[in-house]
Amino acid sequence: MDVDLVVPMKHPRDGKSRLRGAVEPDRHPALVLALAADTLAAVTSTARVRRVILVAADPAALAELAEMGVEVVAEPAEQTLNAAFRHGADLLRKDDPHAVVGALQADLPALRAIDLTEAIAEAGGKRAFVADRQGTGTTLLLSAPGAPLDPRFGPGSARLHQASGAVPLRGRLPSLRSDVDTPEDLAHVKTLGVGKHTAELFT
Repeated sequence: MDVDLVVPMKHPRDGKSRLRGAVEPDRHPALVLALAADTLAAVTSTARVRRVILVAADPAALAELAEMGVEVVAEPAEQTLNAAFRHGADLLRKDDPHAVVGALQADLPALRAIDLTEAIAEAGGKRAFVADRQGTGTTLLLSAPGAPLDPRFGPGSARLHQASGAVPLRGRLPSLRSDVDTPEDLAHVKTLGVGKHTAELFT
């Protein structure tokens, strides 16, 4: 089954606080946007992805990302990551109550469509998740068709998602497991090969 994805983002100046110092301070917002742009470029090129809703703390600050074929909406009154995922999922389900809805992080600049496609295929309509390369966080959570997404992102989210019944996907999926929170993570994705937006910041 095809999936509809929810991707949340803070204002670029506020996002990715643990990456501060990876580039000059005035270029930090550009880095946050570049990570998201490369993530979305891969997502929108994935045949199994039908719609993408970007839930934004400040939609105007992310206007350039709307040009990538995603729908940008304002975050809900509850300004938390899980609330943003639930809000996007609710909007998607209004149009298709039986859809498979997914929650995807916006910091996967090495993402390849082939890994996302493999994850969707492996899930096979089950509620499932992809743990990050450290095995503790979650980069992608997929619902079963028409069933609750039930996001539990935050510290130890891989354990929390599995405890709530989501199936851990076992494929290698290197680009999908490689989110970027720290300078070490950034160095790692460079070895995989980042998309053009992130690459341009380091050339």
